[in-house]
Amino acid sequence: MLKDDNKKTAWEGKVGEWYKKSVGIKGNYYHEKVILPGVLRLLEIKAEDKILDLACGQGIFGRQVNNLYLGVDLAKTLIDEAKKLDENPKHRYWLGDVSKELKSSIIFDKGIIVLALQNIKKPFGVIRNFNKLLRKGGELVIVINHPAFRVPKHSDWEVKNDKQYRVIENYMSPLEIPIETSPFDKKDNQISYSYHYPLSAYFEMLASNGFMVEKIEEWISPKKSEGPMAIIEDKARREFPLFLAIKAIKNG
Repeated sequence: MLKDDNKKTAWEGKVGEWYKKSVGIKGNYYHEKVILPGVLRLLEIKAEDKILDLACGQGIFGRQVNNLYLGVDLAKTLIDEAKKLDENPKHRYWLGDVSKELKSSIIFDKGIIVLALQNIKKPFGVIRNFNKLLRKGGELVIVINHPAFRVPKHSDWEVKNDKQYRVIENYMSPLEIPIETSPFDKKDNQISYSYHYPLSAYFEMLASNGFMVEKIEEWISPKKSEGPMAIIEDKARREFPLFLAIKAIKNG
């Protein structure tokens, strides 16, 4: 059994409700077109594999598989939604802080954390849990917003001389970045946080917890623009990836 932690987070309340609506039952555009297909391809899931999904949200990935599956998240709003939407008897959802020690009688074959590690203040603890709960040779897939190109409030687009550039203000320095849910309505506003680390920090977390990086992929947006800016916008999409995917193997 996993140790529950009922501590409230910013992903409760308005943020949780916004996230449920934004992602929906099947996921948003990028879940459907980029993220879910990419994660499934990298994991190469077999019928007998047991899957651990930390910071699972409302269980979007869980509903893609028929394996023994456990999803854990700190937001009760999202866990309740996951339980409501997923009727698979082989699936379980637990309320818990994935950055603190988790206990399970099951050892898992595959682990995932999708677009969530960047929202956790202590990501090292998350990787430590994967080390503890995955078998030797188990596979872990991490998907994050690309830390070299997508730093909230510290990166942006710029157009100059008919070219589109990505402007980066900070990269090497770790950052705690407040994100406003309703910046134009202070009465309805709520703050969540994004945590930026450079690539080297993620590789250090993995190596220190017994993981060897097998593959990294940088995923671009498949969207296409229309109008007079289409050519330069489409070129920029091809050159600056949205997401970084890391596949790592647990060493002996």
